[in-house]
Amino acid sequence: MSAPDPLLRHSSTTLRYPEWQRPYQAALLEVDPKRPADRVAEAEAAIFGRLEQLSEISGSQEGKAERHAIHGAIYELKMQTGERFPD
Repeated sequence: MSAPDPLLRHSSTTLRYPEWQRPYQAALLEVDPKRPADRVAEAEAAIFGRLEQLSEISGSQEGKAERHAIHGAIYELKMQTGERFPD
Protein backbone atom coordinates (compact mmCIF):
# COMPACT_ATOMS: atom_id res chain seq x y z
CA MET A 1 0.00 0.00 0.00
CA SER A 2 1.45 3.37 -0.93
CA ALA A 3 1.52 6.46 1.22
CA PRO A 4 -1.15 9.07 0.52
CA ASP A 5 -0.16 11.48 -2.22
CA PRO A 6 -0.15 15.02 -0.76
CA LEU A 7 -1.14 16.42 -4.15
CA LEU A 8 -4.46 14.59 -4.28
CA ARG A 9 -6.07 17.06 -1.91
CA HIS A 10 -5.19 20.08 -4.05
CA SER A 11 -5.37 21.02 -7.69
CA SER A 12 -2.15 21.78 -9.53
CA THR A 13 -2.91 25.50 -9.36
CA THR A 14 -3.72 25.53 -5.64
CA LEU A 15 -0.90 23.64 -4.00
CA ARG A 16 -0.84 23.83 -0.23
CA TYR A 17 2.98 23.78 -0.09
CA PRO A 18 4.06 25.09 -3.52
CA GLU A 19 7.68 25.65 -2.49
CA TRP A 20 8.38 21.92 -2.66
CA GLN A 21 5.21 20.52 -4.27
CA ARG A 22 5.89 22.15 -7.66
CA PRO A 23 9.26 20.42 -8.14
CA TYR A 24 7.78 17.23 -6.65
CA GLN A 25 4.91 17.32 -9.11
CA ALA A 26 7.32 18.00 -12.00
CA ALA A 27 9.34 14.93 -11.00
CA LEU A 28 6.26 12.71 -10.94
CA LEU A 29 5.01 14.00 -14.28
CA GLU A 30 8.33 14.05 -16.18
CA VAL A 31 7.98 12.24 -19.51
CA ASP A 32 11.44 12.85 -21.00
CA PRO A 33 13.38 9.65 -20.25
CA LYS A 34 16.62 11.67 -20.05
CA ARG A 35 15.37 14.02 -17.31
CA PRO A 36 13.74 12.07 -14.47
CA ALA A 37 16.88 11.94 -12.33
CA ASP A 38 17.28 15.71 -12.70
CA ARG A 39 13.67 16.32 -11.71
CA VAL A 40 13.88 13.97 -8.74
CA ALA A 41 17.09 15.70 -7.57
CA GLU A 42 15.36 19.09 -7.82
CA ALA A 43 12.36 17.80 -5.89
CA GLU A 44 14.53 16.21 -3.21
CA ALA A 45 16.52 19.43 -2.80
CA ALA A 46 13.32 21.45 -2.36
CA ILE A 47 11.82 18.88 0.03
CA PHE A 48 14.89 18.52 2.22
CA GLY A 49 15.43 22.28 2.22
CA ARG A 50 11.91 22.73 3.51
CA LEU A 51 12.38 20.01 6.13
CA GLU A 52 15.42 21.90 7.35
CA GLN A 53 13.33 25.08 7.64
CA LEU A 54 10.59 23.21 9.46
CA SER A 55 13.09 21.81 11.96
CA GLU A 56 13.80 25.39 13.06
CA ILE A 57 10.11 26.11 13.66
CA SER A 58 8.27 24.91 16.75
CA GLY A 59 5.95 21.92 16.41
CA SER A 60 2.88 23.76 15.18
CA GLN A 61 -0.07 21.78 13.85
CA GLU A 62 0.56 23.20 10.37
CA GLY A 63 4.20 22.13 10.57
CA LYS A 64 3.13 18.61 11.52
CA ALA A 65 0.71 18.46 8.58
CA GLU A 66 3.40 19.63 6.18
CA ARG A 67 5.91 17.11 7.54
CA HIS A 68 3.33 14.37 7.00
CA ALA A 69 2.81 15.53 3.41
CA ILE A 70 6.58 15.64 2.88
CA HIS A 71 7.03 12.09 4.13
CA GLY A 72 4.35 10.93 1.69
CA ALA A 73 6.10 12.78 -1.14
CA ILE A 74 9.47 11.22 -0.27
CA TYR A 75 7.84 7.80 -0.31
CA GLU A 76 6.31 8.44 -3.73
CA LEU A 77 9.63 9.69 -5.14
CA LYS A 78 11.39 6.58 -3.90
CA MET A 79 8.70 4.42 -5.50
CA GLN A 80 9.04 6.37 -8.75
CA THR A 81 12.81 5.86 -8.89
CA GLY A 82 12.67 2.24 -7.75
CA GLU A 83 14.80 3.06 -4.71
CA ARG A 84 14.39 0.48 -1.97
CA PHE A 85 13.72 1.29 1.64
CA PRO A 86 15.95 -0.29 4.28
CA ASP A 87 14.49 -3.43 5.85
